[in-house]
Amino acid sequence: MNDDHGVAVRSAALDVLLKVSREGAYSQLALHHAIEKSGFHSQDTALLTQMVYGTIQWRLTLDYHLKPFLKKGARTKPWVKELLRLSVYQLAFLDKIPHHAVVNVAVEIAKKRGGQRVSGFVNGVLRAYIRTGGPDVQTIQDAWERKEILHSHPRWLLKRWTSQYGEEATVAICKANHTPPDVTIRVNRLKWDRKACLSTLREAHFDVKEGNLSPDAIVLKKGKIIDHPIYKEGKVTIQDESSMLVARALDAKPGQRVLDACSGPGGKTTHIAELMDDTGEILALDIYEHKIGLVRSQAARLGLSSIKTMVADARRTGEIFPKESFDRILIDAPCSGFGVIRRKPEIKYEKTAEDVASISRLQREILDANAPLLKKSGVLVYSTCTIDKEENVFAVQDFLKTHPDFTIDTSLVERLPEVVREKSLWFADGMCQILPQHFGTDGFFIAAFLKR
Repeated sequence: MNDDHGVAVRSAALDVLLKVSREGAYSQLALHHAIEKSGFHSQDTALLTQMVYGTIQWRLTLDYHLKPFLKKGARTKPWVKELLRLSVYQLAFLDKIPHHAVVNVAVEIAKKRGGQRVSGFVNGVLRAYIRTGGPDVQTIQDAWERKEILHSHPRWLLKRWTSQYGEEATVAICKANHTPPDVTIRVNRLKWDRKACLSTLREAHFDVKEGNLSPDAIVLKKGKIIDHPIYKEGKVTIQDESSMLVARALDAKPGQRVLDACSGPGGKTTHIAELMDDTGEILALDIYEHKIGLVRSQAARLGLSSIKTMVADARRTGEIFPKESFDRILIDAPCSGFGVIRRKPEIKYEKTAEDVASISRLQREILDANAPLLKKSGVLVYSTCTIDKEENVFAVQDFLKTHPDFTIDTSLVERLPEVVREKSLWFADGMCQILPQHFGTDGFFIAAFLKR
């Protein structure tokens, strides 16, 4: 590894890590901006991505490894701490980078950013770590602390998931959260079919295969789809496979009137429009103007005209629309996001139990506000990208208790693929929980209701 080149890639990684830890940036967006700005070739981009996500994912473990080498009570500047985490991640988890190269590059970065004294400190810590190999996690006496460090997930989350799903499933969730996600794309069925799409991408030397959960899905193992003409022409959309199940769960028919109460950034909205043959009307709402902008741009790229957008609070829809004015309603509710930790690993450190309780109250307010807008015999789908039962199963149970005119739609089980029926968790036939280890997709919850 050329030291100057190594410094450039690792400096970029450090900048992203600092944006996430100090400025609250989303790792996905910060990394994307860094890649676009850098001009790195694909191999460096892959390494940059691996180092950023790995350092965030394993933060608790890395801090435990570093603890013996940092003086108790001494304050380490945030950027120095992040540089040490980044370096120890490479030493502990990446076996193709020589130890001396990791140290040399870290020392060079420290010298440029903090001078000789800081570089000497970084050099001493990393060389001491290499000599001893760091502390043994298995020697931690407290069982929950040991699990927290071993899996690099906060213990309150581990306790919560263990109580909800059991220890074995919780360990599997943690492992899945440390597994890099595949890119999946949804074929726009109004413009062509999956077979033709697969053929075109293979001819262009993309590594692709059919999706597992959706007839519209293609898994992209290699290649940058947004640079290909088929993306620009609106023939495909990037969307996780579990998310693709929501539009089919809603079962909207051509010509119907649909409300998508929390639509941004538009992946599910546009899928619904495609399945409705771009007929009828879909009212896409979101509280944020920039998210509505994303819905509009997605609809325009895909050539969809049935989607109408509006900036609106999903808790105030009763002030905008008359009762019983929609055939279908989708509430893809704001949530803790615990189902997408593999894409946004910082979530597990930022969210608290109090946050979950607050989000749950918001979800129930949105459900209450939109229920009267559904026509009799209509279908309402409630979905989240979380795995927390307070936001999912318990939210549904509360809704049914307070809305006797609604019942669980047991036909949901028939609208989802056989593999989902067999391998995911079902709480009655109208509530489906996909955990991230089930299919290597995002964790997702889908429930369907019928209005009597």
